[in-house]
Amino acid sequence: MLRKLDASALTQVEFCSKDIESCGNKYINNKRYILYDVNQPEGFNLRRDVYIRIAVFIKSLINHDHKYQWHLVLPPWSNLYHWKSNTIKQKQLPWSLFFDIESLNKYVKVIELYEFIEEYNGSTVDKVFVLQNDPKMFETGDFKDKNKIVECNKVRLNRELFWGYNNITANEIICIEFHGTASQLVVNLNPSVDKSFMFDHMEIPLHDYYGSVDFWLARRSMRYNKELYEIANEFRKKYLNSTDKNDKTIRPPDWKDEKSKRNAVGGPYLAIHLRRGDFLIGRSDTVPTIKNAANQVIKKLKKLELKTVFVATDAENSEYIELTKHLTGYNVYKYLPTEYHKNKFKDGGIAIIDQIISSHAKYFIGTYESTFTFRIQEDREILGLPIKSTFNTFCGKKKCPKSSQWTIIYE
Repeated sequence: MLRKLDASALTQVEFCSKDIESCGNKYINNKRYILYDVNQPEGFNLRRDVYIRIAVFIKSLINHDHKYQWHLVLPPWSNLYHWKSNTIKQKQLPWSLFFDIESLNKYVKVIELYEFIEEYNGSTVDKVFVLQNDPKMFETGDFKDKNKIVECNKVRLNRELFWGYNNITANEIICIEFHGTASQLVVNLNPSVDKSFMFDHMEIPLHDYYGSVDFWLARRSMRYNKELYEIANEFRKKYLNSTDKNDKTIRPPDWKDEKSKRNAVGGPYLAIHLRRGDFLIGRSDTVPTIKNAANQVIKKLKKLELKTVFVATDAENSEYIELTKHLTGYNVYKYLPTEYHKNKFKDGGIAIIDQIISSHAKYFIGTYESTFTFRIQEDREILGLPIKSTFNTFCGKKKCPKSSQWTIIYE
């Protein structure tokens, strides 16, 4: 269920003390825009989760306030931390490169940033809210909800560059110490006065109800660019003997027509997401060695009577070669994009292809607390694969933690 919003701030009657013509379209038009950004170091898959938080928030606005037409402006993707390819341009990328915009629009109305600038007839955001954590929260142990205006320091006032654009500005910047859920941001909006609002550091607000019906509606709307499905499906068919018909993973063209099911079987292969990179330092206890990972894979392959493994990993090539040597006797595959596809869909698109292929496997083993793994688990839930085949993670060198099970719900 959506948390009921306090709509008192949204029901004020618009007016202009001057004649209608001098008020301009800004005060006649009932369209309202919400923009957002995320802390720069945050990765691709965490940002996809942040989208759900704000999309559910805007859905609440739409449901409780029929006066205004609320639009979510999608922030372009630029040079994310985990995008390591330095021979291709990965700056100010539109969402349509990775996602099906028509599908997103069936949940809430979304537009790309460049469309907002064209439609809004200007590049000045009326009000920017810079969200920040209470620095004393962990010292005091006071985790009560907070939505408090504080003084902006010089660093936070340096907002000349929005998503790498130097021609976007703001009429007003307000810094807020915030702790709470996304729906509580409604009190900061005054649509009778302003038309466009931006929330910076949107990763700070929490989900209202993680794993709720509303969460899954937004998540199901996040279908990928159709070309990415085509590439992944061609790979599945060619190398993994996997098709939607045989695997019982056929989905209706419209996600709104999906029904609760648990009869998918997946393709005849085991998929693994073996996270390396900074996890080897920050989460070394829960990350296996290459040999240990291979042993866990072999054990599961024997139990499932499978001979084929698909590997999604950020490991160095030397580690991948080591893994394949430990898996001698089995068919080991990794998706390697053509130069054309790499240049067209960038690192983000290639990651999604890996996730699509992994989501269709008969059995999946991921990396504990990896958002890349989380997104695969969500896709598998949408496809209707058995729960026991999805929420599995590698045992680390010292720990063997169990993955949380956030299963899909429809009503």
